[in-house]
Amino acid sequence: MEQTLIILKPDAVQRRLIGKILQRFEDKGLRIAAMKFMRISRPLAERHYEVHKGKPFYPGLIEYITSGPVIVMVLAGPQIVAVTRKMMGKTFGFEAEPGTIRGDFGISRTLNLVHGSDAPETAQKEISLYFSKDEMVEFAMCDEPWSIQKENV
Repeated sequence: MEQTLIILKPDAVQRRLIGKILQRFEDKGLRIAAMKFMRISRPLAERHYEVHKGKPFYPGLIEYITSGPVIVMVLAGPQIVAVTRKMMGKTFGFEAEPGTIRGDFGISRTLNLVHGSDAPETAQKEISLYFSKDEMVEFAMCDEPWSIQKENV
């Protein structure tokens, strides 16, 4: 099953939105494979966002993601990267559609509540920054036969 990294950013934590956002992922039928409550160090943030180094928004991005505690998790499910990105909505809250996480809870250009990997390959790289193989939990949810249809059925 495909996996993705999701980070509930400092603004989501400070605004007490952890439960509401997590509930949306669970309601969709996605499985939590790993989860941590932590502060992202500056060196870790720089590794995570190295693809943006040199861009005008990079310093602010590093400052933002290290400004407070976050929830970091691995979600698993079919087409998980595409599904979670659609659920999150456009990056800027004021552009995000109602019904998405950012559309319902955000309006800011920079405080955008949640990070999600942008491709399966990126997801594996990002997951390895935050979790060891030993921290990943493999299991099947009892409702999976009722929420995830097999492709060849």
